[in-house]
Formats: sequence, structure tokens, C-alpha cells
Amino acid sequence: MAGTDRLRQITEAVREAGSIGVAELAGLTGASEMTIRRDLEVLASQGVLERYRGGARSLLLRGEEPPFALRAQEGTEVKRRIAVEAARLVADGESVVLDSGTTCLEVARALAHRRLTVMPLSLHAVTALTEAPQLTLLVPGGRPRPGELALTGPLTQASLAALRFDTAIVGCCGLNAENGLTAYDLDDAAVKRAAIASSRRVIAVAEAAKLSRTALAFVAPAPALHAVVTDDSAPDDQADHLSAAGVTVRKV
Repeated sequence: MAGTDRLRQITEAVREAGSIGVAELAGLTGASEMTIRRDLEVLASQGVLERYRGGARSLLLRGEEPPFALRAQEGTEVKRRIAVEAARLVADGESVVLDSGTTCLEVARALAHRRLTVMPLSLHAVTALTEAPQLTLLVPGGRPRPGELALTGPLTQASLAALRFDTAIVGCCGLNAENGLTAYDLDDAAVKRAAIASSRRVIAVAEAAKLSRTALAFVAPAPALHAVVTDDSAPDDQADHLSAAGVTVRKV
């Protein structure tokens, strides 16, 4: 099992159980106890869990999003494919508001050499675009969430309300035809809603696993989206339900 896959499995096992021993995690993953101990140190440094002698206890609540540093290591090839396809949907000269999150960070990298005006809603993406040679970079106000560095709060919402964008590219924690686009964090959901309200067109980017999830905070109904870019492992029934709601679904 790849290291990032094992870290995800350990995170989910510890969160589900509340606390769990090293030996049980070794049996679950097929890794040695020495490897598990190293993995637990990595996850403890990221704030995912707390070590104790012989095991670990979760610091994440059920339904809480794993830290950015952990998510940034997962599914990078899939996220890049999604990002490249989303970038293809944007024409030169457009104004784009770009959401926070690991997939949207890959979109920022895919847009870096384009002639565009872009307002990123994450300091990670701002950094990725700072040296972009042809791109006009707009930086909103707001309060960055620790680790995530997503900009939130009234200053971010005011920055969005003052502008009108051609396209919003938004990430999500869950997306389906029944419950729409959802997020784990309430402040993040409010910013996503403001970005959608200020944009003529909305493109959601989401790995296939998110099409079967619903998170706590409602952002927008599925018909508010013009397109969804996901990967080719997305279930056909989920894609068909979104298409029936009037959303163009692109699998890559």
C-alpha cells in the first residue's frame, strides 16, 4: 500500500474508533508496527491525532475535513487531470474567482501561464500565481484559516461582492444531485456562496469520491452549477443524476 493511502486509512480508522492500537493498525494496513509508529508521528505533526504509548487517539471529529497537508499528498495525479480539464474550460481574457482547497490549488498551477484575471480565495493559490507572467492577480481581504489558508470572513465576502466574474471554479467536500454542493466548514461555505453569486458561470471540481458524500454546510443546489469536472472513476449513476439536473459532467 502506498504511503499516502496508508496515512488516509490510518486517519479514517483512528477517527472511526476514537482511539486504536499500533498492532491493530498494523493488521489493518499490512504494514509493520515500526512503519505504523512513523506514520502516527507524521499524522500527529499534522494535527490529525494524538499519540499515546502503544496507539493513538483522533483529534478529528466525525465529518471534519482532514488537514490540508494530508489532503495535498493524496490523489495528486487525479487532481492534476481535473485541473487541466477545468483550465481548458476557461477562455483567455476571462476573469476567474478560484476557490480554496487542494484541487483548486492544482487549477491555479494549470492557469499560471494564461492571460487571465484571477482572484484566488486561498493564500496557497496566491503564492502559486504570484510570479505568473501574463496573469492579473487580485488578492481579496479576509482571515486565513490555519493550515488551509483559505480566506474567510466578512472582508472576503465584501471583496467578492464588489466584483463580477466570468467564471467561478469551486471545490467541495460533497456534491450530488439530491443535496447539492456542500462543505465541512461554515465560514468556507459562506465564501463559496458569495463566489457563486458573483459569477456568470460556475465550474465545480471534485474527485469521484466526493460525489457520494454530503457535508454539513449547504452551499448551492446542483442546478446552480454549469459544469462539474471529476475523474473517470465517478459512478455513472451519480453523473447521470447531475446531468438530469442540468449540469454538464466531464470525466477525465
